[in-house]
Amino acid sequence: MTVLNENEIRPQHLMTEQTQRYYNDIARLMRHQKDFQRVACPACQSAKGTVMLEKYGITFETCPQCQTLYANPRPLPEHLDEYYRESENYAYWNECIFPASAEVRRNKIFKPRVERVLEICDRYHLPTHTLLEVGAGFGLFCEEMQKTGRFQRVIAVEPTPNLAQTCRDRGLEVIEKPIEHIQVNELNTDQQKIDVIANFEVIEHLFSPRQFLEQCASLLDQDGILILTCPNGLGFDVATLGAVSDTVDTEHINLFNPESLSLLLEQCGFRVIEVQTPGLLDAELVRNKVLDGKYSLKAQPFLKQVLIDDWETKGQAFQTFLIENQLSSNMLLVAQKR
Repeated sequence: MTVLNENEIRPQHLMTEQTQRYYNDIARLMRHQKDFQRVACPACQSAKGTVMLEKYGITFETCPQCQTLYANPRPLPEHLDEYYRESENYAYWNECIFPASAEVRRNKIFKPRVERVLEICDRYHLPTHTLLEVGAGFGLFCEEMQKTGRFQRVIAVEPTPNLAQTCRDRGLEVIEKPIEHIQVNELNTDQQKIDVIANFEVIEHLFSPRQFLEQCASLLDQDGILILTCPNGLGFDVATLGAVSDTVDTEHINLFNPESLSLLLEQCGFRVIEVQTPGLLDAELVRNKVLDGKYSLKAQPFLKQVLIDDWETKGQAFQTFLIENQLSSNMLLVAQKR
């Protein structure tokens, strides 16, 4: 199993500036707070959410039926479009944090993702004409996939302007708009649809995950595959830390769990064929919050033993346990279009 630590992908000497820029983004977003809209549960459509926590002025509810944790009320699509388009935080990630951590991310995150996607394609005997990544970001996944030569065409969908330009600078084919606004004829595929859509840490950001998944289904070829990762709202990091978790923020407005996201995918025209929680950082993320004085384990002696006292001998084994039992706060689902 790949070993990854938080500082490798979020260099600590850069994070103070990142935090300030993020707070600036929050301030711009919250100017629209009076216009935020109440929604039903994004997974099962229940209207009976129970207030669970508040962070940065955003209220999060838990669905009593499917346990999805979600922001309610939430920013409208136009608020979110403005947020990402004008984000100081994302510009800083693009200019400073991603370049500083690019090789670690390439070798420990994106190359393994490419290998996993290709292994899934082989296992389900998928055609490999066209792959589309939604939310391509810094472009490393598409770049690494393109290097393999396995797909005839790799398309990066990235609506944030500076990130889209970074993808172009890597020599990638880019569509600079949300996938919900893409028509099949814009893909210039002679009406041939997409074989694989991949999206990593995207669905948690969206006003309407249902609309997103329905659009993915419409662009996929029959029996095409959707591969997605996102936070697990019932995973160890989120379940333990609650509002202290960095996973809970103004951007992550949908925190599904394996069961609730599977339910939504089935409702949107997919058949779920794999569910994993492959996250590598849960134990370290909780440990770091304790060491920073932001969370206390005084009432949890077992976790104190594992995460603090015996970290060197038990920490990695504990993370492996979380992964193998679908308890990591990062999940991966594979779904096939019906």
